[in-house]
Amino acid sequence: MIEIYLFQKRKYLFLFGCLTVLFLVLAGRLFYLMVLSSEELSEKALGVEQRERSIKAARGIIYDRNGVVLADNQPVCTISVIHSQVTEPEKVIKLLSEKLSMDEAEIRKKVEKISSREKIKSNVPKETADEIREASLSGVKVDEDYKRYYPYGSLASKVLGFTGSDNQGILGLESKYDSVLKGTDGTILTLTDFQGIEIESAAEERIEPVQGDSLYLSLDYTMQSFAQQAAEKVLKEKQAKSVSVILMNPQNGEIYAMVNVPEYDLNEPYELLDVYAGGEGSENDKLNSMWRNPLISDSYEPGSTFKIVTATAALEEGKVSLEDTFNCPGFKIVEDRKIRCHKTQGHGTETFREGVMNSCNPVFMEIGARVGAEAMLKYYRKLGLYEKTGVDLPGEAGSIMHKLENIGAVELATMSFGQSIQITPLQLLRAVSAVVNGGTLVTPHFAVRTEDSVTGEITELTYETEPGNVSETTSETMRSLLEAVVSEGTGKNARVKGYQVGGKTATSEKLPRGTGKYISSFLGFAPADHPEIMGLILIDEPVGVYYGGTIAAPVMAEIFQNILPYLDNI
Repeated sequence: MIEIYLFQKRKYLFLFGCLTVLFLVLAGRLFYLMVLSSEELSEKALGVEQRERSIKAARGIIYDRNGVVLADNQPVCTISVIHSQVTEPEKVIKLLSEKLSMDEAEIRKKVEKISSREKIKSNVPKETADEIREASLSGVKVDEDYKRYYPYGSLASKVLGFTGSDNQGILGLESKYDSVLKGTDGTILTLTDFQGIEIESAAEERIEPVQGDSLYLSLDYTMQSFAQQAAEKVLKEKQAKSVSVILMNPQNGEIYAMVNVPEYDLNEPYELLDVYAGGEGSENDKLNSMWRNPLISDSYEPGSTFKIVTATAALEEGKVSLEDTFNCPGFKIVEDRKIRCHKTQGHGTETFREGVMNSCNPVFMEIGARVGAEAMLKYYRKLGLYEKTGVDLPGEAGSIMHKLENIGAVELATMSFGQSIQITPLQLLRAVSAVVNGGTLVTPHFAVRTEDSVTGEITELTYETEPGNVSETTSETMRSLLEAVVSEGTGKNARVKGYQVGGKTATSEKLPRGTGKYISSFLGFAPADHPEIMGLILIDEPVGVYYGGTIAAPVMAEIFQNILPYLDNI
């Protein structure tokens, strides 16, 4: 009996010990869960119990130099459904189909899809969204949103660019400065039950969005409008393929206007203009062609405007003086080539000054030969023609130049009057700016400052400059020569009453040669003694008369007639 009693006692003690150990383990686990891991488990619980919806931030406003709004925001909404909360699916499908002008089958597919949230349509006008909200149908959600809006439609379309469906920058300045403009999205946190159904009595938590910073440009609405109107007028008159205009301050590189007509509607960027809709290629190819900015993305043979660079190199190297004389019989023989002057009967005897005024090819072939290939390329480098301008727009192209070892007498001759090399129009404008501003190579740009949307803090943007590329003496001489081109020479049609204007005409045959297609251009600046504005116009494939001095120079005169008095008053 004693042995049985002792056995039973040991058994009870063993069971008690096991229960005690089990209790201690459970107590320890409970302490771990309730105390040590409480924060982690709370976060996990919230992840299960909270549904997160984003609140899109408004993009920063884009202003011109005077505070005119060029890119703004319009309130719109995003409509979506939560499958588990839809109690009257047929009513939901019918209402959304009517209000959103969508096919019922498309909406039914989304309403019946088992998912936590299904987007039906974004960028819905607020008035329409309010009507949907007022219907109070379970499972239908209306969230505030923003859509980019451009008050002036097609104004500077190939500069400003546009945004995508999620408000990110796609092209132009919208893309380049997306990190400045995009802002920070907010969040709505909604409590749900274990089935994912929102708890109606539970309050929502909101993290408010932060609007993007504002961007101020050097672009001037008034100057852009003047230039665009003039370009559209000559586009129609000359039945041209396109017309492009740049207006820039040659002293600091601030771009006042950049026009490429035909321009597209920024509020409907995927709607092809008629001129781009026809022809071969996919729709994407046609859209890319419509959106393309040829002033920075396309290189071309500049023709006689490039004689400014050749003359500058010759003066800097001391290879020519104003009174040096030349003879032009209407052509020049270079090796086995007979290269003609635009005046086929020739200019006869003329000074260097007269050769510039007359835009005489034989004169420039002669001074190009005097300078030589190596020195010529040196000045191409000094004037930034071997590098991109650094303009704050995406998609900039570079130049196409001969290598020194490939330059023979013929290549040197044609380079001297702007053939057989290719540069972008903005590269040309930058190079000539350095020629006439005293030798400083500037960085062309649009953005001048940003403004923080929360603090209001202003950040001024700075750009590189490189002085000393042309001597002040040569710069002064070139300003005088180019003023004579307008007052007495081939650029007479660019004269503006009351102002001294300098400039140079050009008529460039497009490649391949022999097609009869030309680019007519004029580069001008004013006031001639201290330029505050420089402009370049290119008329691509004009019909009929195509000489730059005849059709391009008058357009720049018209632009300057409007803009120079305007500049005097600001």
